Amino acid sequence: MKKLGGRPSPGLPYFPVLPVLPSLQKKKTTMKKLLRMFKVRRDEWLPAAIMLAMLTALHAAMIARNFEKFTQTGRGHWNIFINNFTVSGFDPITYSIITYWEANYNVYRHPLLAFMVWPLSQVDKWVMDATGVNIVQFLVAVPLLLCAFYAFIFMLRIFTDVIRLGRFDSALLSVMFFSFAYVMVTAVVPDHFCVSMFLLVFTIYVSGMKMQAGTQFKVWQTVVLFFATAGVTLSNGVKTYTYSLFTNGRKFFRPKYFLFAVLLPAVLIWGFARWEYRTFVLPKEKARAELRAKKNAEVRQKLYDAFRDTTSLKDSAEIKKAFDAEMQRRAQAKYKRDHKKPWNQHTGKPIAEGEFMRWTDATTSRGATVIENLFGESIQLHKDYLLQDTLRSRPVIVPYRWAVNYVVEAVIVVLFIGGIWFGRRSRFLWMVLCGFAFDMLLHLGLGFGINEVYIMGAHWLFALPIAMGFIVKAAEGSRAETWLRQLLTVLVGWLLAYNLTLFMGYLV
Repeated sequence: MKKLGGRPSPGLPYFPVLPVLPSLQKKKTTMKKLLRMFKVRRDEWLPAAIMLAMLTALHAAMIARNFEKFTQTGRGHWNIFINNFTVSGFDPITYSIITYWEANYNVYRHPLLAFMVWPLSQVDKWVMDATGVNIVQFLVAVPLLLCAFYAFIFMLRIFTDVIRLGRFDSALLSVMFFSFAYVMVTAVVPDHFCVSMFLLVFTIYVSGMKMQAGTQFKVWQTVVLFFATAGVTLSNGVKTYTYSLFTNGRKFFRPKYFLFAVLLPAVLIWGFARWEYRTFVLPKEKARAELRAKKNAEVRQKLYDAFRDTTSLKDSAEIKKAFDAEMQRRAQAKYKRDHKKPWNQHTGKPIAEGEFMRWTDATTSRGATVIENLFGESIQLHKDYLLQDTLRSRPVIVPYRWAVNYVVEAVIVVLFIGGIWFGRRSRFLWMVLCGFAFDMLLHLGLGFGINEVYIMGAHWLFALPIAMGFIVKAAEGSRAETWLRQLLTVLVGWLLAYNLTLFMGYLV
């Protein structure tokens, strides 16, 4: 009989080890490993502290911008938030949902997000009931700050642990990522993109470490990462499966893994989204439609009564015919007015009609979008129409005032392409690029969100510095190393100074 901890002491009864103990020990070990991953290492302290200070300052400016209005916001919250929060195309839906909880996110695109923020809404309700002060901005800022901070930490580790760069180069490329305009902005706005950014960077890091160790994702690990990433944004689940495919290789298609780690979670989350829509969304949509129909009928009846009292016509059939013609004329005039408004004019025609295809765009210029928005606004803010919304006042395409902005953009694109070339034999890089290609298919191919493609930048911008890391790796020990490092330092310095000045100026 196997003994626990060696020979038992004389005179003491011996109990065999219970089968459950190894399982409990294994779970404790797994939890300790997970917690250790979030411990900031000694060599990470300096860049982490600098980044934390920058992010905290940005959050403070964001909160101060609408502090008085938002802290006094109770049940009549939606109009106050939507009318006063104006940072590009980002929406303050999270502020509204935490202030008064409802499943108001698009349930097909963000199936679990409303339930993820539910605990924050309960804290906010308790504080509002006790003090009358709405602390929603602070409640949202804390998880966003943590997500942005650890996105930086795991980017740093992608360079040090996976690509194996030196500390300075790793810190430089990580800071470059956060110097990109819409990474900086995403880190502090009350939207879901910052959470997605952290989850994707974390998953990429874990995948890279498993590739190096020659290990694979287990079923439970894939399931947890899938529900976390897809629960925030459904399309992120596709990337999680892409990363697990590159990590596990052929084993990804083994029946047990494919059934329980891929097919079953995908079916469950889609089924949950359908249930969520029928339970929370559809009843409200029906109620709003009935109320709108009732109000329209009342307004129409009042207009008809007024028309009948003022017209010289006497026959009821002629009165109704003339009234219908007048209403048709008004409807056409309203359509023409609406068609000139930004929310209509700046939205391209969809590829097809339907529940999901109506989100596509077949007419917005792809070439101008790539230059001015995809690799433009995402990385460097435009001074004209600074952080304005395309659905309110900003044109879809805005050119830069200065030629230097296009020079910086061109250098970054060349470095990105060069990084792909130097890292072309890296399975890890191709894994990251497949996620990038998926986003390009959505935005440039189908045109999803193409009119403000830059606000989705946090989902794919990390691919640029990761690719550049392979140029830095190839240049190590050569004459080009110093020149490349100086070029990257100048780029990072420019991006930080340019974007921080404009963003802080806008907030303050």
